[in-house]
Amino acid sequence: MPHVSLAQLWLPILLSAVCVFVASSLIHMLLKWHASDYNPLANEDEVRAAIRKGTPAPGQYVLPHCADHKDMGKPEMVARYQEGPVAFLVVVPNGPPAMGGALAKWFAYAVLVAFMAAYLASRTLAPGTHYLQVFRVVGAVTFLTYGFGSIQMAIWMGKPWSSAIKDLADALIYGLLSAGVFGWLWPR
Repeated sequence: MPHVSLAQLWLPILLSAVCVFVASSLIHMLLKWHASDYNPLANEDEVRAAIRKGTPAPGQYVLPHCADHKDMGKPEMVARYQEGPVAFLVVVPNGPPAMGGALAKWFAYAVLVAFMAAYLASRTLAPGTHYLQVFRVVGAVTFLTYGFGSIQMAIWMGKPWSSAIKDLADALIYGLLSAGVFGWLWPR
Protein backbone atom coordinates (compact mmCIF):
# COMPACT_ATOMS: atom_id res chain seq x y z
CA MET A 1 0.00 0.00 0.00
CA PRO A 2 1.43 3.41 -0.89
CA HIS A 3 1.89 5.70 2.09
CA VAL A 4 1.17 9.37 2.50
CA SER A 5 4.28 11.32 3.49
CA LEU A 6 4.19 13.61 6.50
CA ALA A 7 5.35 16.43 4.21
CA GLN A 8 2.02 16.10 2.40
CA LEU A 9 0.20 16.63 5.70
CA TRP A 10 1.78 19.88 6.90
CA LEU A 11 -1.36 21.90 6.05
CA PRO A 12 -3.87 19.67 7.89
CA ILE A 13 -1.45 19.46 10.85
CA LEU A 14 -1.25 23.24 11.20
CA LEU A 15 -4.88 23.96 10.30
CA SER A 16 -6.23 21.40 12.74
CA ALA A 17 -4.01 22.87 15.49
CA VAL A 18 -5.38 26.34 14.70
CA CYS A 19 -8.97 25.02 14.80
CA VAL A 20 -8.35 23.35 18.19
CA PHE A 21 -6.72 26.52 19.53
CA VAL A 22 -9.65 28.70 18.41
CA ALA A 23 -12.25 26.22 19.72
CA SER A 24 -10.44 26.03 23.05
CA SER A 25 -10.35 29.82 23.28
CA LEU A 26 -14.09 30.02 22.60
CA ILE A 27 -14.83 27.29 25.15
CA HIS A 28 -12.82 28.97 27.89
CA MET A 29 -13.42 32.66 27.17
CA LEU A 30 -16.89 32.81 25.62
CA LEU A 31 -18.79 29.74 26.82
CA LYS A 32 -16.87 29.49 30.12
CA TRP A 33 -18.26 26.04 30.88
CA HIS A 34 -15.15 25.25 32.93
CA ALA A 35 -15.62 28.24 35.27
CA SER A 36 -17.38 26.04 37.83
CA ASP A 37 -14.55 23.47 37.85
CA TYR A 38 -12.62 25.35 40.55
CA ASN A 39 -14.10 26.06 43.95
CA PRO A 40 -12.92 28.76 46.37
CA LEU A 41 -11.83 27.90 49.89
CA ALA A 42 -13.85 29.61 52.61
CA ASN A 43 -10.62 30.49 54.41
CA GLU A 44 -8.45 31.17 51.37
CA ASP A 45 -6.35 33.88 53.02
CA GLU A 46 -5.41 31.59 55.93
CA VAL A 47 -4.59 28.69 53.60
CA ARG A 48 -2.48 30.97 51.39
CA ALA A 49 -0.66 32.29 54.48
CA ALA A 50 0.04 28.76 55.74
CA ILE A 51 1.37 27.64 52.36
CA ARG A 52 3.41 30.82 51.96
CA LYS A 53 4.91 30.26 55.44
CA GLY A 54 6.23 26.89 54.26
CA THR A 55 7.79 28.56 51.17
CA PRO A 56 7.24 25.58 48.88
CA ALA A 57 9.09 25.66 45.58
CA PRO A 58 6.99 25.27 42.44
CA GLY A 59 6.06 21.61 42.08
CA GLN A 60 3.53 18.95 43.05
CA TYR A 61 2.67 18.20 46.66
CA VAL A 62 0.40 15.77 48.45
CA LEU A 63 -1.25 16.10 51.86
CA PRO A 64 -0.70 14.16 53.99
CA HIS A 65 2.70 13.17 52.63
CA CYS A 66 3.71 9.54 52.94
CA ALA A 67 7.24 8.84 51.68
CA ASP A 68 6.73 5.09 51.30
CA HIS A 69 3.48 3.32 50.39
CA LYS A 70 4.19 0.53 52.86
CA ASP A 71 3.80 3.14 55.63
CA MET A 72 0.25 4.05 54.56
CA GLY A 73 -1.24 1.40 56.83
CA LYS A 74 0.56 2.60 59.96
CA PRO A 75 -1.85 3.98 62.59
CA GLU A 76 -0.29 7.46 62.63
CA MET A 77 -0.57 7.72 58.82
CA VAL A 78 -4.15 6.43 58.82
CA ALA A 79 -4.97 9.03 61.49
CA ARG A 80 -3.49 11.83 59.35
CA TYR A 81 -5.61 10.69 56.39
CA GLN A 82 -8.75 10.52 58.50
CA GLU A 83 -8.07 13.89 60.11
CA GLY A 84 -7.58 15.47 56.67
CA PRO A 85 -7.42 17.36 54.58
CA VAL A 86 -6.34 14.97 51.83
CA ALA A 87 -5.17 17.03 48.88
CA PHE A 88 -3.03 17.18 45.80
CA LEU A 89 -1.49 20.61 45.38
CA VAL A 90 0.35 22.15 42.44
CA VAL A 91 2.38 25.24 43.24
CA VAL A 92 3.44 27.52 40.39
CA PRO A 93 5.79 30.52 40.50
CA ASN A 94 4.41 33.64 42.18
CA GLY A 95 2.99 36.40 39.99
CA PRO A 96 0.15 36.78 37.54
CA PRO A 97 -0.37 33.79 35.25
CA ALA A 98 1.82 33.98 32.15
CA MET A 99 -0.98 33.50 29.63
CA GLY A 100 1.21 34.20 26.60
CA GLY A 101 3.60 31.40 27.43
CA ALA A 102 0.80 29.00 28.37
CA LEU A 103 -1.07 29.74 25.14
CA ALA A 104 2.10 29.18 23.10
CA LYS A 105 2.65 25.82 24.84
CA TRP A 106 -1.01 24.89 24.26
CA PHE A 107 -0.67 25.65 20.54
CA ALA A 108 2.59 23.66 20.37
CA TYR A 109 0.79 20.77 22.07
CA ALA A 110 -2.05 20.99 19.51
CA VAL A 111 0.55 20.84 16.71
CA LEU A 112 2.19 17.82 18.38
CA VAL A 113 -1.18 16.03 18.71
CA ALA A 114 -1.94 16.76 15.05
CA PHE A 115 1.52 15.59 14.03
CA MET A 116 1.09 12.28 15.87
CA ALA A 117 -2.37 11.80 14.35
CA ALA A 118 -0.87 12.58 10.93
CA TYR A 119 1.90 10.06 11.52
CA LEU A 120 -0.52 7.29 12.45
CA ALA A 121 -2.89 8.12 9.60
CA SER A 122 -0.03 8.37 7.09
CA ARG A 123 1.13 4.85 8.04
CA THR A 124 -2.34 3.27 7.94
CA LEU A 125 -4.22 5.11 5.19
CA ALA A 126 -3.33 5.38 1.51
CA PRO A 127 -3.63 8.47 -0.67
CA GLY A 128 -7.21 8.83 -1.86
CA THR A 129 -8.70 7.17 1.23
CA HIS A 130 -12.35 8.10 1.65
CA TYR A 131 -13.09 11.14 3.87
CA LEU A 132 -14.99 9.13 6.48
CA GLN A 133 -12.17 6.63 7.00
CA VAL A 134 -9.63 9.45 7.50
CA PHE A 135 -12.16 11.12 9.81
CA ARG A 136 -12.48 7.97 11.93
CA VAL A 137 -8.75 7.39 12.38
CA VAL A 138 -7.75 10.99 13.07
CA GLY A 139 -10.84 11.64 15.17
CA ALA A 140 -10.20 8.62 17.39
CA VAL A 141 -6.51 9.45 17.90
CA THR A 142 -7.08 13.12 18.69
CA PHE A 143 -10.10 12.46 20.94
CA LEU A 144 -8.12 9.93 22.97
CA THR A 145 -5.11 12.22 23.21
CA TYR A 146 -6.97 15.36 24.24
CA GLY A 147 -9.43 13.68 26.58
CA PHE A 148 -8.30 10.57 28.32
CA GLY A 149 -5.69 12.21 30.57
CA SER A 150 -8.59 13.74 32.48
CA ILE A 151 -9.92 10.29 33.30
CA GLN A 152 -6.54 9.42 34.80
CA MET A 153 -6.65 12.62 36.84
CA ALA A 154 -10.15 11.78 38.10
CA ILE A 155 -9.09 8.27 39.11
CA TRP A 156 -5.79 9.07 40.79
CA MET A 157 -5.79 12.76 41.73
CA GLY A 158 -9.40 13.34 42.77
CA LYS A 159 -10.34 15.59 39.86
CA PRO A 160 -14.14 15.89 39.98
CA TRP A 161 -15.81 13.60 37.45
CA SER A 162 -18.02 16.48 36.33
CA SER A 163 -14.87 18.35 35.31
CA ALA A 164 -13.39 15.29 33.59
CA ILE A 165 -16.61 14.85 31.61
CA LYS A 166 -16.40 18.47 30.45
CA ASP A 167 -12.80 17.81 29.39
CA LEU A 168 -14.04 14.82 27.39
CA ALA A 169 -16.63 17.07 25.71
CA ASP A 170 -13.83 19.48 24.82
CA ALA A 171 -11.78 16.57 23.49
CA LEU A 172 -14.69 15.41 21.36
CA ILE A 173 -14.96 18.87 19.81
CA TYR A 174 -11.19 18.99 19.20
CA GLY A 175 -11.27 15.48 17.75
CA LEU A 176 -14.15 16.27 15.41
CA LEU A 177 -12.47 19.46 14.19
CA SER A 178 -9.15 17.70 13.63
CA ALA A 179 -10.84 14.78 11.88
CA GLY A 180 -12.77 17.13 9.62
CA VAL A 181 -9.66 19.05 8.61
CA PHE A 182 -7.66 15.89 7.86
CA GLY A 183 -10.55 14.27 5.98
CA TRP A 184 -11.01 17.43 3.89
CA LEU A 185 -7.30 17.89 3.10
CA TRP A 186 -6.26 14.23 2.81
CA PRO A 187 -4.06 13.70 -0.28
CA ARG A 188 -5.93 12.29 -3.26
